[in-house]
Amino acid sequence: MNSNAKIVEDLTQKWDVMSPYLDERSRRIWAAVEADRLGWGGVTLVSKATGLRRKTISKGKKEIKDPLKQGDRLRKKGGGRKGKKEVFPNLLEQLEQLVQPHTKGDPMRPLRWSSKSTYKLSEELKLKGYDVSPNTVSNMLKEEGYSLQLNRKDREGSTHKDRDAQFKFINNKVSEFILLGKAAISVDTKKKENIGNYKNGGREYHKKGGAPKVKVHDFKDKELGKVAPYGVYDIAINKGWVSVGISKDTAQFAVNSIRNWWYKMGQALYGQTKEILITADGGGSNSSRSRLWKVELQKLADEIDKTIHISHFPPGTSKWNKIEHKMFCFITQNWRGQPLISRQVVVQLIANTKTKTGLTIEAVLDENDYKTGIKVSDEQLSKVLLSRENFHGEWNYFISPNNKF
Repeated sequence: MNSNAKIVEDLTQKWDVMSPYLDERSRRIWAAVEADRLGWGGVTLVSKATGLRRKTISKGKKEIKDPLKQGDRLRKKGGGRKGKKEVFPNLLEQLEQLVQPHTKGDPMRPLRWSSKSTYKLSEELKLKGYDVSPNTVSNMLKEEGYSLQLNRKDREGSTHKDRDAQFKFINNKVSEFILLGKAAISVDTKKKENIGNYKNGGREYHKKGGAPKVKVHDFKDKELGKVAPYGVYDIAINKGWVSVGISKDTAQFAVNSIRNWWYKMGQALYGQTKEILITADGGGSNSSRSRLWKVELQKLADEIDKTIHISHFPPGTSKWNKIEHKMFCFITQNWRGQPLISRQVVVQLIANTKTKTGLTIEAVLDENDYKTGIKVSDEQLSKVLLSRENFHGEWNYFISPNNKF
């Protein structure tokens, strides 16, 4: 990277942080100060980094020499250039079309962070006849819910070369199922929690000296043990189900949680359809490599007479599972600062979790004893009616019901 490119990059980072807090005049002056600091060619570099016109920066230089008098207006009422969205009414639509094919991480709706830079998007918009700066593109993306922070998280975990293509596959699959009125659910196990009078992260209001006293050490209580909340999130209707397990987090526990969701919630909504889509992480109790997971799903498919489609997230991308940021994070917020003193308290706190966007959750205690170390033979696996998709069949497959049952 040459020195000018590095200067522009540094200025852009500063501008992205500062510009939302500056008014129109202070933006000009900030840009003028940076241009003066850089010396010859500074105006060009600052203009490129901020999207401000050279004429605007030059005006800022004059204002530094002739400060604004007290009571003067920044501009005449009604003055100033119209915003780009006013000049180009369909600009946002054009930007979304450019972003959507190159988005990552949210397999339900247009994904909320883009692999394309604002400079690249700006250039593509200009080719379509829209004179829009990278800074304007950045501001529009922020307004539409795209995150600059997430846009930079490009190398979490071990990156698979087909990661983005798998995100798109999941996105299309979920969208298709929702459009046709079929069940599309996101599943995962929340972090195991110690039961007892232990410290729970976060703060709650209490009168001075009235905060609950908790144990100093988080050693597991031999009688109460831990719980493993396994969640099922209905992507289309923003509703959740959680089975709070007191035993091991196994494939049998995972599938039984999905079974409970079906009979308690899913059947009433999707009983007339013939297919269910499950999006899940690639590891844990619902691992893409788990034989027991597939055998148990076959039992469920036979039992409810539904074809069950499964799509796993690629390695290192579990945080993009819909359930993580649409349900589990709100459960954590709801019980922050409250010791999880009993299993029933955990169930109640989960069931009381609600959001302004309409999220509701049902929760039950699963007291079954799930064994670890269950081996699945080749013969047992051969009886699973599993068909693999053409694209990454190890991640994307479906299990058909055995009509003999």
